[in-house]
Amino acid sequence: MSQIDNLPPLREVIAEHGLRAKKELGQNFLLDLNLTARIARVGGSLEGVRVIEVGPGPGGLTRALLAEGAREVIAIERDARALPALAQIAEAYPGRLTVIGGDAMEMDYRLLADGPTRIIANLPYNIATPLLTGWLTSDPWPPYFESLTLMFQREVAERICARPSEDPYGRLGVLAGWRSDARIAFNVSREAFTPQPNVTSAVVHLKPKAVDGTVTVRDLENVTKAAFGQRRKMVRQSLKSLGVPVEGLLAAAGLKGDERAEDLAVETFLAMARALPGLRPRG
Repeated sequence: MSQIDNLPPLREVIAEHGLRAKKELGQNFLLDLNLTARIARVGGSLEGVRVIEVGPGPGGLTRALLAEGAREVIAIERDARALPALAQIAEAYPGRLTVIGGDAMEMDYRLLADGPTRIIANLPYNIATPLLTGWLTSDPWPPYFESLTLMFQREVAERICARPSEDPYGRLGVLAGWRSDARIAFNVSREAFTPQPNVTSAVVHLKPKAVDGTVTVRDLENVTKAAFGQRRKMVRQSLKSLGVPVEGLLAAAGLKGDERAEDLAVETFLAMARALPGLRPRG
C-alpha cells in the first residue's frame, strides 16, 4: 500500500513546497505511507472518530488518518510552510480536514473535541513530553479523548511505560501508570524519517482509565518530585523536602522508610499523595 490516495507522493509534496525539516521545530517527517497507516490503526477503527493531530508537516499521517476512515481530522501546524500542502489534502477529502495554524503548546484541546475523539500524532520531539504531561493531567478525568497514539523517542517511550524497578521508571511512568494503560505498540527505525534522527523512535498507545478522585494531580506531582529528586536515597530521606512529617507519609503507604522511589508501585505514590494534605501545617 505505497499509495493510499490520489495525492502526490510525499517526497514530491516536500519538494514542491520547500518543506525542508527544521531542527528548531523538532521536525522529522515520515514518508512511508504504509507506516503512517499502521500508526493510524493502533487504536482500532477510526470510523466515526474525530482525530486531533499535532505537527502534521507535509501530511503523511494526516492522509493515513483520513484514508483509514476518520470522520474528521483537526490538524495543528505551527509551520506556515506546510499549510499549502495540507490545503491540498483538505481539497482531496472535502469537509473532513480542518487545519489550525498555531502553537500546539497553547491550544485548549478540550474545545477541539467533538464526540468520540482521539489524539494521534508524530509529535515534534522538542515538545512531546510537555504535551503528553498536559494531556495526562487534564481535569476532570476521564478526559475528553478516548486514547492517545503518539510517537516519541524510544527512550521517552520506555519512561512512559516503565514499571517499578525498571531503570526508566520515574515521575512520567507514575503519572502515565496512574491515569492510563500505556504500552509501546512498535518501534520505528531512524531510516523511516527525513531527516534521520539520531535515535530510534516508538509509537505509544495510552488508554485513559478511571482513577481515585481523592488524589489530586498537584499532590501526586509533589510526592513524585520529592521522591525521585533523590532517587538513590531511601524515601525517608528524599521525602523530607515536602516539609511534612515523613512518618505520616510512610505509615499511609505502608512503608518502612528504607525503600527507594524506583521500587515503589504507583499505588504507593497514590497513598502518599492522598495523605499529604492532612499532614500539611495548618494556618
